Amino acid sequence: MLAATVLVAAAPAQAACGGVVAKGSSRNLVKGPEPFTIGDSVMLLAVDKLARAGFNTNAQGCRQWYQGHAMLRRKKRQGRLPRLVVMALGTNWVITRKDIGRTRRLLGPKRVLAIVTPRESGGGSGSDAKHIRAAGRAHPRRIKVIDWVRFSRGHSGWFGGDGIHLTYTGVDNYVRCLRRSLRYAAGPSASASARRHPCV
Repeated sequence: MLAATVLVAAAPAQAACGGVVAKGSSRNLVKGPEPFTIGDSVMLLAVDKLARAGFNTNAQGCRQWYQGHAMLRRKKRQGRLPRLVVMALGTNWVITRKDIGRTRRLLGPKRVLAIVTPRESGGGSGSDAKHIRAAGRAHPRRIKVIDWVRFSRGHSGWFGGDGIHLTYTGVDNYVRCLRRSLRYAAGPSASASARRHPCV
């Protein structure tokens, strides 16, 4: 059973396209809308554990940045944007500086956008991670970098054969990494402290 699950999780993102897997948080850590995390196929196996950690979680295979942005735009129209949004996209297509800027402006100055750096095929880093890190340096109070690429480097057992999709051990560490962003669930802090950990 474990082997079968890992094989499914390790399939290329193009083969993992399908319906949305979503779950509300088991506990809301702040007043107002619960912290929201948006992901692609990498997040699918982690949905339940992210919900238990305190996230309203929504994952779908092959999801691209513009689709995540559209979800946030709908929430804004409905008055349901939380103070913390985590976007874990980039496995499919690319993330540009323009994409990140549009989403930062959509969220406004009272919210934090935490972005997960995506691993490329084989487990390496690419232009998406560079753009995310640059955005974090340019807007340290409002953009937090969850550097999954750096945090997971050297841990081949966390991934299937493509170096991207998660095993069960990978899920545990992925959730541990994203969970650190919950310190920003109330919005930007008064000052941007120096980063001492890859996962914010």
